[in-house]
Amino acid sequence: MEIRDAQEIILKFERARRWDLFKESQIFTHLIEEVSEIGRIILQREGYKFKGLGHEIKENDVSREFAQAFALFLQLANRMNVDLEEAFRREIEIMEKRFDADKWKRYMESEHAKA
Repeated sequence: MEIRDAQEIILKFERARRWDLFKESQIFTHLIEEVSEIGRIILQREGYKFKGLGHEIKENDVSREFAQAFALFLQLANRMNVDLEEAFRREIEIMEKRFDADKWKRYMESEHAKA
């Protein structure tokens, strides 16, 4: 599936339920909530939050959290008339020029980056 296709799917889904009446601020806030769920799962995996030591942990399917965040991100992009596929292509071209791969590889493998 192309990103453009995903944007069209979410647009149809949203319109069928009249979710197109929600404000951009509401969609954005919901997106942040879903991204925070991903963050909670990362904290669990890394042992920062541990069940039985003051944290109640819901067992979650992290792929669902990513999918929910992605759907909301698509909704927001649609509202703001952003063609994500084209925007992503342009941004990767800029990033390829801006962040030299060899320089970054050397930096990341250096002791300086490990500090």
